[in-house]
Amino acid sequence: MLDGRPFDILDYLRRDLMPHFLCPGCGHGIALRALLWAVHETGIAKDRLAVISGIGCAGRLAAYIDANTFHVPHGRALPFATGLKIARPDLAVVVLTGDGDCLAIGGNHLIHACRRNLDLTCVMLNNEVYGMTGGQVSPTTGAGRLTTTTPQGNREPAFDACGLAEAAGAGLVGRELTLHPPTLKNVIKEGLAHPGFSFIEVMSDCTEIFGRKNEMGSSGEMILSQASAMRPTSYGSRGATAPFHPNAFPTGVLARNERPEYGAHLRAASASDDGHD
Repeated sequence: MLDGRPFDILDYLRRDLMPHFLCPGCGHGIALRALLWAVHETGIAKDRLAVISGIGCAGRLAAYIDANTFHVPHGRALPFATGLKIARPDLAVVVLTGDGDCLAIGGNHLIHACRRNLDLTCVMLNNEVYGMTGGQVSPTTGAGRLTTTTPQGNREPAFDACGLAEAAGAGLVGRELTLHPPTLKNVIKEGLAHPGFSFIEVMSDCTEIFGRKNEMGSSGEMILSQASAMRPTSYGSRGATAPFHPNAFPTGVLARNERPEYGAHLRAASASDDGHD
């Protein structure tokens, strides 16, 4: 906790950068609150917190956090975070990324971050579209959805990011909805506490670019539809159409893979080599 005080998000924000850039109803603000709430309850001091972000709406969020923050090129947040964590293992390193940043241009980096199992927490905000750059189709856009580059409906199934992370060896894999901020906070807390690579997918609505184009209603209607069968998606049993709600769309901590953390292994090997000199 911050000096023993209860959580107040304003304690963790750079107020001089307000007002923020987020569109009304954007789920990313809920996700940012949940992340900072988790940081507070975990007891991570602001001078020990490093947040790295790439390009996109999710990537812009790090600038508002009153901590050590870095805004890096598109898709490169994870390799930057890897170097930082190896050089400064005392820091709690968090990556804030979007579905395009993490799974398209950054997809290869995600695979190898999972494989290495370095003690990082990657929070991927999935709004199913390239919201900041014009509304193009992304790797997680549901089948049939309209975007500026799929005017007749997306012909591809959505990418299962959590399935990829688990298969690649991530230490902890989780998913949650912005509909459930306390539960989302708890999943992020588990990721922060896990001694290895944690991947957490957050389903976050894009009301202006994605919701408006697909006639999904107001921001309130969109977020409530996260818990109902109103929202078809390509997630589910091997890509079959399934309703977007927890009964068919797994949430919470989905997988744990207890294995050696890469940084500790690297430091032990270095110390062993130094002992032979």
